[in-house]
Amino acid sequence: MTKEYLKSRSSFLAVLALALPLATVVSMPTGAAASDVKSIRVLDYYNDSPDREIYGDMLNACADTLGVTVNREVVPGNTLIAKILQQGASRTLPDLLMIDNPDLQQIASTGALVPLTDLGLSGDGYLPQVIAASTYEGKLYGLQPITNTIALFYNVDVLKEAGVTPPTTWAELRDAAKKLTTGKRYGLAFSAPANYEGTWQFLPFMWSNGGDEKNLATPEVAGAIQFWVDLVTDGSVSRSVLNWAQSDVNDQFRKGNAAMMVNGPWQIPVLNSDPSLHYAVVSIPTPEAGGKSIAPLGGETWAVPNTGNEATEQIAAKMIACLNSDANQVKLGVLRQTVPTKTSAAVLDEYLKQAPSMKTFAEMVQTARARTAELGNDWPEAATAIYTAVQLALTGEASPTDALKQVQQ
Repeated sequence: MTKEYLKSRSSFLAVLALALPLATVVSMPTGAAASDVKSIRVLDYYNDSPDREIYGDMLNACADTLGVTVNREVVPGNTLIAKILQQGASRTLPDLLMIDNPDLQQIASTGALVPLTDLGLSGDGYLPQVIAASTYEGKLYGLQPITNTIALFYNVDVLKEAGVTPPTTWAELRDAAKKLTTGKRYGLAFSAPANYEGTWQFLPFMWSNGGDEKNLATPEVAGAIQFWVDLVTDGSVSRSVLNWAQSDVNDQFRKGNAAMMVNGPWQIPVLNSDPSLHYAVVSIPTPEAGGKSIAPLGGETWAVPNTGNEATEQIAAKMIACLNSDANQVKLGVLRQTVPTKTSAAVLDEYLKQAPSMKTFAEMVQTARARTAELGNDWPEAATAIYTAVQLALTGEASPTDALKQVQQ
């Protein structure tokens, strides 16, 4: 995401708050029964392969069981909010909507969504932090079949040759990164651009060190930033991380230019395409031994727009239930290198049986946090402040403490 997109996104959501309630007032219930519905309109941003096809097949399969067809519109991720705004203003909202989970609360606050509990769905049996991300003012507005997070990937051959064991603490991570840095190869790579990816990658370090987004100007947050600064300053991490997206980090790791990286499971297909690359994954190290590694929850949630058409709203709710069935959670998790959000031991056991390489991510998801857990729809402001402070510190424009004071103001 670019700075320009983030600014426009805030503007879009501000306008949504005005535009969408109007759309819901003028759209009256049709009175038709769900059995009269023949098709359902779906909007999502899975516009790249294989996700486009994976979700297309599953949406169609769910629709078949309900006797309807899917009219699906797929847009790039950075245009979804704009599309929702345009459709809300023209009273053409879709019947079923996919939303990035940290955006749900802001969209729900505009009145654009129907509480799923009003449509017979509940969050029972799901990870509580996942449900929290899809809840606004005590009401559930979305259900998320799969989630993801980030962890530490390492090159097995490189660490073995250097006599380095996978690090579990910050001290071990810094020592390992320094020892593994040689020639054109850096010991560690992460993504620290001035956008939400930079915040996403920093959160495990901030949260695991006791930092909190409700008050950023604290020694705990400053200490986490200082840890990153020290890694860059001693040459263990490239200064290019200031501009690297997570895909760039993955490229550096895959090409042997980084011995370790912070990244997510969506990179696994690319890594697996190189049979000569032997890698493994562990939890992101914590400040002290025995600490709790806390990573952010990713993934998208499915919601029902407030169109005023009760019949299509009922069908949309049934589509969400289908997408979230035990079997479909496992199937999506395996196909997309993501983790089911249900807490059922049977679901998790079946998932790990089919996707054993996802064990670390499945473990980290259990203690992960929703980005909107504390600030709700004010989260984007904090996310912007966090990546801004990290950028100021990594570029040397301010110390971590001073950078946090600046953004706090």
